[in-house]
Amino acid sequence: MNWQNLISSKRLGKEAEAKPLEERRTEFQRDYDRLIFSAAFRRMQNKTQVFPLPGSVFVHNRLTHSLEVSSVGRSLGTDVSRELIARHPALANTEVTGMGAIVSAACLAHDMGNPPFGHSGERAIRTYFSEGRGARLHQLVTPDGKRLSEAEWLDMTRFDGNANTFRLLTHHFNGRRPGGFVMTYATLASIVKYPYGSDAAVRKPKFGFFEAERTTYLHIADALGLKRLPDLPGGIIRYARHPLVYLVEAADDICYEIMDIEDAHKLRLLSDEQTMELFLAFFEPAERERLRSRYTPDTDVDDQIVYYRSCVINALERACVRIFVDNEQAILNGTFEGSLISHLPPLLHNAYRQCEQVAATRIYRCHEVTDVDLAGYHIIYTLLELITDAVMAPDKAYSQLLLQQVSTQYEVHASREGDRLMAVLDYLSGMTDVYALDLYRKINGHSLPSV
Repeated sequence: MNWQNLISSKRLGKEAEAKPLEERRTEFQRDYDRLIFSAAFRRMQNKTQVFPLPGSVFVHNRLTHSLEVSSVGRSLGTDVSRELIARHPALANTEVTGMGAIVSAACLAHDMGNPPFGHSGERAIRTYFSEGRGARLHQLVTPDGKRLSEAEWLDMTRFDGNANTFRLLTHHFNGRRPGGFVMTYATLASIVKYPYGSDAAVRKPKFGFFEAERTTYLHIADALGLKRLPDLPGGIIRYARHPLVYLVEAADDICYEIMDIEDAHKLRLLSDEQTMELFLAFFEPAERERLRSRYTPDTDVDDQIVYYRSCVINALERACVRIFVDNEQAILNGTFEGSLISHLPPLLHNAYRQCEQVAATRIYRCHEVTDVDLAGYHIIYTLLELITDAVMAPDKAYSQLLLQQVSTQYEVHASREGDRLMAVLDYLSGMTDVYALDLYRKINGHSLPSV
């Protein structure tokens, strides 16, 4: 792989209309603007990140998380491009200079395909088809895929928000223009953390694109010159990641781990001292004392923790830039293993793992989080069951009432069952937590619209 091909501003659906770099607003900045003004991005303000949507204490939702990831991603991309240009002066007048904008836009979009209620929503979708009432639909699978293909069945039983993000950004929905959001190839490829389909997602349900978008991804990957890895048994296609995926992943890893600790402190799941010690563990003893000395005993503790947190993010960002640049050739060759975070130097690595352990035991298993998981799972499972029944028997009176709720952009009336089932997932995953809960209550007769 080489940088000249990898950083391409060509747009899906507008390949013949490439614009010159001289424009004040680059094509990659247009990607960012296109995303941030979209309805799909705004809806993330009502989607759970980890903790329940805010009551008296405001914690992160998907939107605020994505904005923060985008900010860190911009720094990572900008710093890496500066280092690469210093190493390779020939890159100075190329689109490599736009790396910060590409990573920032990809970070902004990385969670847009997640269904309501986070990972519990994903699990509800998967288990409905793998072990719930939806399992009966496997009988629709035909060798020629005329009703439902085996690949589409795997897409549903292994449903993943990562693949759904790529679909949201690229799929030609009813009434929308070809090319979806019409993003640049570089930004789209930088979002695909797992560059293979559901047929390769054997050990865990993580993959980068649904069967419907396979041709689109392969076209982008080949146009950018992504390295094709040896096929798995059965001719299963895989690619090496676009190099900028590592920066998007690192920005996400940094933000969710560190910001979850800060949110846990706000909700009093962690004490002042526990939180400060977790953050100060990222630094050598002399630096810890220097950081502590900046504050007097009567200093506001929240302000102190915010400062320590910013120092931790800065330290992790600088370390990830160095790891990326030092491993540039392995990344371009498609041989780099693991994430940038997994290659942190010992002090940072141990402190990060300590945060992970605290999050696993004190945050992700607390009642505030598991209660939302339980409720969200049931809500999504119930809605999926009802809407799936409706698209499979659209002539029934109740089905007609239910399908009237669905936007015309979703192909719930398509002639082919496989397309209808994917349309149900499009509709469901586009909901906010609040909308899903409201629809659930209305369907169950627990609330009626006011007149």
